[in-house]
Amino acid sequence: MINFTIKQFRYFDALARAGHFGQAAEACAISQPALSVQIKELEAMLGAPLVERTARKVRLTTLGEEFLERARKVLNDVEEMSELARSSVGPLKGALRIGVIPTVAPYLLPDIIKTLSAQFPDLELAPRESITNSLIRDLLEARLDFVVAALPISEPALREFALFDEDFVLVRSQRDAGNPVPSPERLPEMKLLLLEEGHCFRDQALSFCDMRPSDPSLVMEGSSLSTLVQMVDAGLGLTLLPEMAVPLETQNAGLSVARFERNKPQRIIGMVWRKTSPLSEQFMEIGALIRQVGQAKIEQLQTR
Repeated sequence: MINFTIKQFRYFDALARAGHFGQAAEACAISQPALSVQIKELEAMLGAPLVERTARKVRLTTLGEEFLERARKVLNDVEEMSELARSSVGPLKGALRIGVIPTVAPYLLPDIIKTLSAQFPDLELAPRESITNSLIRDLLEARLDFVVAALPISEPALREFALFDEDFVLVRSQRDAGNPVPSPERLPEMKLLLLEEGHCFRDQALSFCDMRPSDPSLVMEGSSLSTLVQMVDAGLGLTLLPEMAVPLETQNAGLSVARFERNKPQRIIGMVWRKTSPLSEQFMEIGALIRQVGQAKIEQLQTR
């Protein structure tokens, strides 16, 4: 009988992700020789190599790819067993790994952390900011507990919990403040600045404007909302912002912020978690708290 260990599975998973022994060892907080020994022990037990070692990159063998799929399933099951234990001992405590998209994190995450820390003082919150696809992949592979993102995600293995609706606003130069707010149909005629590919907010903005990613009126693709706002301030064009971002991103710029009068662009911010998670009931409770935080912030912005 082969006696694999969870530690070996975790090390192999890290190596498959990094494609490099040194980077995988760093991610696992161990030395490179120690990680290499564990991988060699796995290969010895299996009687065949799991990885192809080259000077710069580690590639999985056919066996390695198949083994990785099964190892990750085991790691997911282990994580859910840990969640099962946590769900049976009363109030939430221990590590809670939260994923948040970049167009939400700077504007809502501080309030989320304050609220959850006050309600669950024994929680160790571990937030991470990244684009939707990356967060959902990590959620499915049990490296995150839940994700706050724009809905829908439409992943069969995940449960979606709507939190609140958020409008998009138009940000343009101060000299355009007196001009009528253009209709969505006219935006493609203007110099529009949007986030780069991979951001769901970009896709939502393109959909609202009925534009293609290759449209020539897209004069710039930025990596952050802050960059887009600075380019608008420099006179390069105009952009769309989620409502929550306006106070922080426009506070030091001479810009005009306008709301659309009809066909208002919106997005739904929600929580998603694995349907199989034993903490589903607790996540519903957390979702209700985050909903209150988000709705209060939106209402405050709309009354300014």
